[in-house]
Amino acid sequence: MKYTRLTKQQLEELHKEFINFLATQSITAEEWEDIKTNKPEVAEDEVDVFSDLVWEGVLTKVEYLENISAQNMHLFQLTEKEMKLISVKVMNPNIDLTTTEGFDWFKKNWQSDFVEYLTASKAYTDDKNLDKFSLIKQGAVITRGDLYNWFDKLIE
Repeated sequence: MKYTRLTKQQLEELHKEFINFLATQSITAEEWEDIKTNKPEVAEDEVDVFSDLVWEGVLTKVEYLENISAQNMHLFQLTEKEMKLISVKVMNPNIDLTTTEGFDWFKKNWQSDFVEYLTASKAYTDDKNLDKFSLIKQGAVITRGDLYNWFDKLIE
């Protein structure tokens, strides 16, 4: 398995797509029930293959990721050739960016001496989607890129 298995909830959300996936392999509903009952390892393999297909499709389309913790924001733009990073560090230990109050403080004080910025870029390895997935495994979430683009305009 290249990525991670979809959760039970994610599989339930993608129920129709999973049925179509099974159909492409000529597996009927009755056969699927039989496989789950009598060959659970085969059923797990099918779920793993489906999970990888879903992840591959999502990762191919993702353009922005954000990883926000108490004092740091890592904002990524995932271009065709590289990953671009805008890193924000708040050096006030009383501020927690993951709270509404902390983020409100940041919006008012983003130019203060208590906030540091860094930009960087990095070429992908041989597997661009695995690079993106690695960031997600580290806590990044897929976004529309509003924060990244706001900072990118400020930095220009």
